[in-house]
Amino acid sequence: MTSPPVVLGLRRNRDFTLLWWGEGVSVLGNATTVVLVPLLAVTGLGAGAGWVGVLTAAAWLPWLLVGLPAGAWIDERSPRRVMIAADLTAAATLISVPLAWFAGALTLPHLATAALLNGVSTVFFRTAYVKLVTAVVDPSQLEAANGRLMGTESAMQIGGQGLAGLLVRLVGAVGGLVVDVVSFLVSAACLWRIHTPDTEQRTAPPEPLVARIRAGITAVVHDPYLRALTVIGGASNFGLTGINTLTVIFCLRSLDLQPSLVGYVLAIGSTGAVVGATVARRISVRWGSGRASTWLLVSSGLSGLLVPLATPDAGVIWFVLGMFALGLSVVAGNVVRGAWRQRYVPAPMLARVVTTTQMINYGTMPAAALTAGVLGESLGLRATLVIMAVINALACASVVATRLGPLRELPTRGDLGTLTAGA
Repeated sequence: MTSPPVVLGLRRNRDFTLLWWGEGVSVLGNATTVVLVPLLAVTGLGAGAGWVGVLTAAAWLPWLLVGLPAGAWIDERSPRRVMIAADLTAAATLISVPLAWFAGALTLPHLATAALLNGVSTVFFRTAYVKLVTAVVDPSQLEAANGRLMGTESAMQIGGQGLAGLLVRLVGAVGGLVVDVVSFLVSAACLWRIHTPDTEQRTAPPEPLVARIRAGITAVVHDPYLRALTVIGGASNFGLTGINTLTVIFCLRSLDLQPSLVGYVLAIGSTGAVVGATVARRISVRWGSGRASTWLLVSSGLSGLLVPLATPDAGVIWFVLGMFALGLSVVAGNVVRGAWRQRYVPAPMLARVVTTTQMINYGTMPAAALTAGVLGESLGLRATLVIMAVINALACASVVATRLGPLRELPTRGDLGTLTAGA
C-alpha cells in the first residue's frame, strides 16, 4: 500500500469522502438491525433473555474464530477489495432473514446463523477499514478523520435506532431489515469508486500465515501500552456487552416501553456518541492524549452505573442519561486511542495488531452476551445490569494503575521498541 498523499483538507479528499459516505450509509442500516433483530426475536419468535444473549454472542464470536488469521491475511492484501467482498457477503446473508420469514420458515437458529455469518463479514470489513483509512488520509489528519468517521457512525446509529422504531410502525421488523441489505450494497458501490492505490502487499519471500499471526501476538504482548489497553478493553467490553445485550428487552419488560418507542429511547441516549466524536480532538489537545484516554475510560465506567437505576415512566431518564454519558466517553476515547494506534503501529503490522487486540477486546463479548442472557433469566434483568455495570467500572478504573495512568501524552512510534514489521 502506498503512502497517502498530503492533502489540503478532508473535504477536498475525494476518496475519504467516498469512504465516509459509504460507511455512514452502511452504519445507518446496521443500526436498524441492532434494534430490529432482537425485536423480531422477542416479539415475532417468542425469544427470552437467553436467546437474546445467543444472538448477541453469535455476532461477536467470529472475532475469536477468525480474527487472528484475518488480520495476517489482510496485511498482504488490498483493504478496499476485502471490504467490498465483506459488504456483498453481508448483504447476501442478511437478505435470507426476510425471505425465510415470508416463506414461513424463519427460526431462532436461522437468526443466530445469520448473525454469525454477518459477524464474519464484519471482522474482515472492520480490520481492512483501519488500513484503508491510513491509505486515504494523511497521518497529520487522522484525529480529524477518525472523529468525522466516528461522529458520522454515531449519528447514523442514532438515526438508525429512531428509523427502526419508524420501520416497526410502517413495515414491521422484518421489512426493516431490507434497509440494511441496501446499505451494504451502497457501501460496496462507494468503495468501488475509491482510486487510492491499495495494491496487495507481498513479502519476499512470503512469510507463513502462522508466522505472521505470531508476530502480531508478540507485538501486542511485548508492548506495555498496547498490552494494557487490550486487557482493559477486553474486561470493559465484557461489562458493556452485558449491558447492551439486555437493553432492548430491559426497555420492553422492565421499563414498559412499547416496541415502537424502544428505538427512539436508544437514539436519544446515543446522542452522547456524536458529542464524544465531536469533542474528542479538542479534549486530546487540551488535556493531552494520555490524560484524555485515561479519564474518558474512568468516565465510561462511572456512566454505566446509571443505567440500572432506570424505572418506568419518569425513571427512564436514568437510562437515557447513562447511555448518553457512556456513548460520549466511549466514542471520544476510541477516537483518541484509534488515531494514536494508527500512528504508533507500523503500517505492515497494523492489521495484525488490530485483530490481535480486537480478538481479546471483542472476544470477551460472546461470553458476556451468553452470561447476561443466563443471568437475566435467573437473577432478573436489573440485577444483571448492575453486575455488568460494576464489571465495566472496575475494568475502566484499573487504567490509573498502569503505565498509561500518569502520562499526559500517549507514546510516539519512537517508543515502540521491538515492534517492527519483522518482529
